[in-house]
Formats: sequence, structure tokens, C-alpha cells
Amino acid sequence: MAAILEAAAQLFQRHGYGETTTNKIAERAGVSIGSLYQYFPNKDALLVALAENCLAEVEGHVSEVFSQAGEERPGLHGLLTELVRRVADLHTDRPALHRLLYDLSPRTPGLVARFRAAEQRMAAALAAELRRLGAGGPDPELNALLAVQGIEAQIHGALLEPSHDAAGTLPAIVDLWHRALTVPADEDVPGDGDRANRPSGRHDEPGARPERGGAIGGHPGETQTRFMWKEPHDIGETAPQQR
Repeated sequence: MAAILEAAAQLFQRHGYGETTTNKIAERAGVSIGSLYQYFPNKDALLVALAENCLAEVEGHVSEVFSQAGEERPGLHGLLTELVRRVADLHTDRPALHRLLYDLSPRTPGLVARFRAAEQRMAAALAAELRRLGAGGPDPELNALLAVQGIEAQIHGALLEPSHDAAGTLPAIVDLWHRALTVPADEDVPGDGDRANRPSGRHDEPGARPERGGAIGGHPGETQTRFMWKEPHDIGETAPQQR
């Protein structure tokens, strides 16, 4: 199965979704088309599997950042710099594939659930660091979740759109979130109002789905993450097959 996924990744990266067929993937992987269909009934199933692998890789790199932070105890700016750098590095490897996964991966319930769970784990790790640093405002957990969502969305915008200057944008992302999160933990955000009435930033409501992140440089609280999925049909629905 790993050989099939690697073959699919190479062909999607090189030729895109439309020009890549299951027959070409099987040929490149050195397996029969029947063997491929035992694991993946169509190209969308391959996209979902690749998206799951990408999500696991992102979470692994983020976990390493927080493990290192637990040993070295960096300041907030240093922590955010390393976090943004590690996530950005993943997007520079096979950028065309990342763009394809971001735009076209089917939004299956399983993939969405795994993404939300990973997002919550990463936010919890960041919130713990914010509490250690006495930062994150009166609700470090909420602000950590917004930061995780925003950083992911903004890095997509910086690195998956060729018109953006990544070298200049990544430091801007760090500075944006450093300013947003340096509010002391015991200090209310100006104009905060009744926090009980604020949006939670979570996507747990039935039928809700994350939307694509706002423009780079927008207010952090306005940013929500749209990870890798597409709308036209889910994986269980019938789609035309290319051979």
C-alpha cells in the first residue's frame, strides 16, 4: 500500500489530478490495477489517504516543536518562529501535491474528525506553553485554538499561492501572532465584552465545517482553517473513473 501511495503522490505532484489515472498509478507502483482497487476504489480514496498521511506528518512535526520547547523553554517569539518554520517546511516539499490536497481532497467524516482531533491536540500543547509564559490573554485555550487555525491557513496562503513572497510573509505571520498572544494571561483584551457570547472558534456543531482562512494580515480572530477537502462529492459517492 505504501508503494501505491508514493506512486500516487509522485504522479499527482507531476501531472495533477486530471491527468493522473489509477492505471498510471498502478503501473508506477509496480502492481496490477486489481491490487490497487483492493485498497483504493478510486482516485478520491487515494487523495484521502494522502491527506491523512500529510496530517499525521504535520502533527508529528508540531509535536517535536513542543517537546523541544519543554526542554529549552523558549520565549513566545522563538516558539512561534520554530512552529511556523516547521509547518512551512512541510509545504515546500511537493508544493503542487499540497495544493492539490488542499483544494481537492474529499471532505469525508473520518478525515474531518481526524483533523479536528489533531487541531485540538496542537491547540492544547500551545495553550500549555502560553500558560507557562503568562501569555494568551484571559482564555489561552481559545486563543491557542485560533492561533493553530490561523497559522495553518496563513501558511497555506503564503506557500501555495505563487504570487506571495514566502520569505517576507512567514516572519509577518510570526509577528502577527506574537502581538496577538502577548496579552498577559490575567488581562482582558480591549473591547472583549462578554466572552460567553463570543464564537468558540470550534467546529463541533452538527453540520458545521471549517472554512478557508482569511487573508494574511487579517485579525487573528477572524481566521478559520479549511484543511484539505473538496465539496462536489464525498468518497462514498460514485464518481467517473479514469483508467
